[in-house]
Amino acid sequence: MVKKLMIGMMLMIFSCLVSNAYADYPPAYEGRLLFTSYCLICHGPDGKGNGPLSVKMNIKPADLTVTVRTRSDTILKKIISGAGRQTITGRDRHNLISQAMPEWENILSEQEIRSLIAYLRFISTSKHKLMGDPEMGFKLYERYCQACHGLEGEGDGIMTSLIKMEPMDHTNPATMSGLSNEELVQSIENGKGDFMPAWKGIISREKIEALVSYIRLLAN
Repeated sequence: MVKKLMIGMMLMIFSCLVSNAYADYPPAYEGRLLFTSYCLICHGPDGKGNGPLSVKMNIKPADLTVTVRTRSDTILKKIISGAGRQTITGRDRHNLISQAMPEWENILSEQEIRSLIAYLRFISTSKHKLMGDPEMGFKLYERYCQACHGLEGEGDGIMTSLIKMEPMDHTNPATMSGLSNEELVQSIENGKGDFMPAWKGIISREKIEALVSYIRLLAN
């Protein structure tokens, strides 16, 4: 008990020392931010094509949870950017479903389009729903988790150079897919093994669910 308490205190100290300036957004997380800003209004919050503007304009955007599965990254990049001839239809324009689909080539950078594709892959393939707010989870992860799990969740945080430990790699899709949301919640609340501290009573259930949602995006 004393050992876990000491580790928890050290985590708090080191998390305060690590500068946010060195942290880049993980691709699927950045993609979700972009999706919320540019795509949700037509494709809807779950990507199924039921956004508020689609109703207003009487259009039927693609159900991204289905169509993305059959598209390569190269084709998805063309669809989003509007650049290049389509290999599927032979048309120059990217909007396979509707002429109302904007072309984002001059709005989104190449990196942003890659991030958006990473998030689209998540919503079209993940069997785990986002149970909380990943944006809140991102801030919590920086504060409480990155000291051990690393800036990008790969299990290579600064604490691993001070204590012989092997934190879970949150970017491993095979490992993370095998864990339910509730299993991740329980691990955070109750701790696990010799080094993973219990955060119950320190972090609220709402915040833990936000953490789990952010962790889900790390594996894409």
